[in-house]
Amino acid sequence: MYLSAIRTLVLYLVIVLGVRLMGKRHLGELQPSELVVTILISNIATLPIEEVNVPILAGILPILLLVCFEVVVSFFSMKSRKVRRLFSGNAIPVIRDGQIDQKSLSDLRFSVDDLMEELHQSGIFDPSEVDFAVVETNGQLSVYPKFSSRPLTPQALGMVSPSGGSLPPQVLVSNGQIYEENLRLCGHDHAWLNNQLAQRGFSLHQIYLMTGDRSNHVCLVPKGEHQ
Repeated sequence: MYLSAIRTLVLYLVIVLGVRLMGKRHLGELQPSELVVTILISNIATLPIEEVNVPILAGILPILLLVCFEVVVSFFSMKSRKVRRLFSGNAIPVIRDGQIDQKSLSDLRFSVDDLMEELHQSGIFDPSEVDFAVVETNGQLSVYPKFSSRPLTPQALGMVSPSGGSLPPQVLVSNGQIYEENLRLCGHDHAWLNNQLAQRGFSLHQIYLMTGDRSNHVCLVPKGEHQ
């Protein structure tokens, strides 16, 4: 029992390291080669966990080999468009000027329901409102609406950007812990932070969440009684 637990933890650490080396992606954003490597790693890892007689190196070495291969493929994919096409394929347009390319959908094995579901996720319910839509190499649909169907933007309305730059609010304090990097990113220091807390009658250990930006806008959530 203890041996199985140790083997499981070792393989867990190896897989986490491998995934970190391959880069950060959501499951739905994996390229075909990355998805294959992920599936193979999960299958290989189960053997040493379920079969105690199988040497743990029989699981670790293939996993590291697959990770190294994927890293090498990724490197050459960044350098060569041909390699990128070979392992990831090409993005394929499925809508042009509001017209659905039925042949492309058939080649991709994309049903009408699949297409409409992807359009709905982009906030579009009528394909005629789409100027251009393309299925990316990871299977996701990218949509470019027609001019008349695009949402209004501050630029179109002639609005001026507020002071403080485009930096969104950052987490400055979480459960009483200061996020030093975010505090510096917003151009503030501990004196500013303590001053903001003092103005609101709180101490650091009483804060559940505090966000802020460069324009001194602060959102503060104190801890509840159960904390």
